Amino acid sequence: MAMAIGGCAAEVASVDVDGAASDVPAGSETSAETAEDVVEPPPLPEDAPGCGATTLYLTPEDPGERGPWRVGASTVTVGRLTTEVWYPVAEGAQAGSELVDYDIREHLAAAERSKIPDAEQTPQPCDCYRDAPIDESHGPYPVVVFIHGTASFRTQSLTQMVHWASRGFVVIAADHPGLKLSDVLALLCPHEPSGDRDIEADVSAMLAAVAGGQAGMEFLAGRVDLERVAITGHSAGGSACAALAGEPGVRVVIPMASGAPAAPSELLESSLFLAGNNDSVVPVDASIEGYEATDGAKRLVILDNAGHLAFSDLCSTTNQAGEDILEVASNNGICGTDLGAALFDCSPDLLNPAAGARIIDYATTLVLEEHLHCRERDGDPWAAALERFADIAEIRQSGL
Repeated sequence: MAMAIGGCAAEVASVDVDGAASDVPAGSETSAETAEDVVEPPPLPEDAPGCGATTLYLTPEDPGERGPWRVGASTVTVGRLTTEVWYPVAEGAQAGSELVDYDIREHLAAAERSKIPDAEQTPQPCDCYRDAPIDESHGPYPVVVFIHGTASFRTQSLTQMVHWASRGFVVIAADHPGLKLSDVLALLCPHEPSGDRDIEADVSAMLAAVAGGQAGMEFLAGRVDLERVAITGHSAGGSACAALAGEPGVRVVIPMASGAPAAPSELLESSLFLAGNNDSVVPVDASIEGYEATDGAKRLVILDNAGHLAFSDLCSTTNQAGEDILEVASNNGICGTDLGAALFDCSPDLLNPAAGARIIDYATTLVLEEHLHCRERDGDPWAAALERFADIAEIRQSGL
């Protein structure tokens, strides 16, 4: 998926290399001094009410458009979990922070990481700033928990998570033992897995850490609204998120490429199922069955010619040579690559990742903002989506 790298204007300074006096006569205009060349920063968005006492920036009417906040990222250990938090950054506070560049090699077993040289790795750059201060002038922000799929990792759907954070959500994702890449590859390799799968306990621990302001998450104290939570996930993570629909505070679940129905819950306000009609791992019929078996308000969005990994950045994450994650792993003899190949349904014949990302950002943000920001929109944005996106094969709605 296309990654929006940067997000800030480059600053160019005029430097006198030798420290000598300038030859420009006094009073002469340079390009840096002329009034017409001075670029004023864009005005701050207006404030807008959220749910209850929440105050937010007014986000763009188009839910697929990047939000007004820059995004911060912090890596926090929660019990057995390596957890990432993405969140809205205070205006201008990113200036002292570095842009994040994730190294996917960290998700391999220690013995495997060194097999991939720096020149061949597949970096995952993020338009987010390491440990930048959170925006304390707005909020409290609703929380979105993301659960990755089989043989994957916490940043697999980075495009969506940064998008949500830019529009006023605190987003949390972890590497889940028993499900994450290194543990699944350990089934075929002489490596010890990190632990058994227990996603329900993992998610409970993550939310408790946020609520309690545990070490590394103190900056979230008083800034999150745990009465308004969404849980979303991909593939096996999608099935897990559907099963957690009844957890405290959960008002929205968004299973992606998953066949499990959402668990009954009095608090749940909306379920959004996303599927690809060319998914070779979880057939679209399975997603349809999960949707039909779910009670309450629900929607199903089917992407045309989309594969299983359309709901992640895995197909579009490549190295300088244009090699994707699987190609790099195979070329460098990473143990367990054959297992990964069975789940890796990337192909240039499938839906373009950037086109898929635009639809996913649009649909998920519509639901998240409606129920977690109490955002109302004019007209029917779902009918508008069908007209706008040629790659939506179908939208179903019920119980609304």
